[in-house]
Amino acid sequence: MSSQTPPAVFTQALPSYLDPNHLGPWGIYLQQVDRVAPYLGKLGRWVDTLKRPKRTLIVDVPIHLDNGTIAHFEGYRVQHNTSRGPGKGGVRFHQDVTLSEVMALSAWMSIKNAAVNVPYGGAKGGIRVDPKLLSRGELERITRRYTSEIGIIIGPSKDIPAPDVNTNEQVMAWMMDTYSMNEGATATGVVTGKPVDLGGSLGRREATGRGVFTVGVEAARRIGLDVARSRVAVQGFGNVGGVAGKLFAEAGARVVAVQDHGGTVYSDAGLNVPALLDHVGRHGSVAGFAGGEVIPDEDFWGVSCDILIPAALEGQITDKNAGRIQARMVIEGANGPTTPQADDILHDRGVLVLPDVIANAGGVTVSYFEWVQDFSSFFWTEDEINARLVKIMKDAFSAVWQVSEDHKVSLRTATFIIACQRILHARDLRGLYP
Repeated sequence: MSSQTPPAVFTQALPSYLDPNHLGPWGIYLQQVDRVAPYLGKLGRWVDTLKRPKRTLIVDVPIHLDNGTIAHFEGYRVQHNTSRGPGKGGVRFHQDVTLSEVMALSAWMSIKNAAVNVPYGGAKGGIRVDPKLLSRGELERITRRYTSEIGIIIGPSKDIPAPDVNTNEQVMAWMMDTYSMNEGATATGVVTGKPVDLGGSLGRREATGRGVFTVGVEAARRIGLDVARSRVAVQGFGNVGGVAGKLFAEAGARVVAVQDHGGTVYSDAGLNVPALLDHVGRHGSVAGFAGGEVIPDEDFWGVSCDILIPAALEGQITDKNAGRIQARMVIEGANGPTTPQADDILHDRGVLVLPDVIANAGGVTVSYFEWVQDFSSFFWTEDEINARLVKIMKDAFSAVWQVSEDHKVSLRTATFIIACQRILHARDLRGLYP
């Protein structure tokens, strides 16, 4: 009798460049994917597609410093998935950025883009540098060199960077110009979040905060929370937290606490948000603001409020402080601010979490509008942009809420169900090449 060789079984091991004992933010993302796997049906056979980035680029970024020496910085660009369209995601300049972090951020961009159904995949980039230690000339040189190094994988139809932590319109202008010079033609669509005079979109700067506010209002209505009578606490008071805080204040809410890298200010009667925004714009942080009481940073998480908006960095709400949070609702303005353990604690305590992958998707939605406008060289009014943004965010949140109700799962898992099904359906339709 002839024996038949059994089929080989290949385990989906972690990429060799990761430490399984210290997965960092990528480990959080993997846990989130595992939670959604049971809801994928026949598409589940593709789930490991989501657990490995499509392309990971690590580059050396050498520049001349003003003092005449040469410094080297580590840069990354990760394209997680491009089944539904070109990569899309920001670039952050931060001294603590890691490959694991950029991988996770690129994956969350895949989920976010699919959740609001814009035709992008997920990507992200970063440089390990503290930009506060660089002169303007050094910042320009590091931006241009980084752009040249990653230029082999970015482009208007390949991967479109955007601003993120410690990057802004000016950095995007330098990136666009560098790419254009290398290509020999102006390519405004290679980045979004540019200055309006270079093909940027009206409403882009405020878009992420406006999206946070929009889904917050929609969720509040569903749980019977009157926004006009609510108390709001915000961590991070830049383009996301600052704009969201301003919009909630204009809707009648009291912003009672704000925290950023400079400290925490509190006022039970409500902070003067326009004055605080002006102070942050002039001084770089809330430190020194005279219109509120300074409280210890750790006390921020125990402030009595109805709505908490973490809009700074990832990993801020953990199992150490989740039990102190008094809010009825957490709206994630930042990417990955809540660990899975904290997510479970908040869920068990009845705190509604509006996850980053839907709550802060306003930025990439208007980035999509900018990209479309650049291709057509026809630009919309700010009112048109805001109206389109609000409609997309409301429709996407409504779909997430319905899936959450149908499956009795958290809003995060519901968002992942919708997004992963869209991504893997596209992967299934396209098949594998060759």
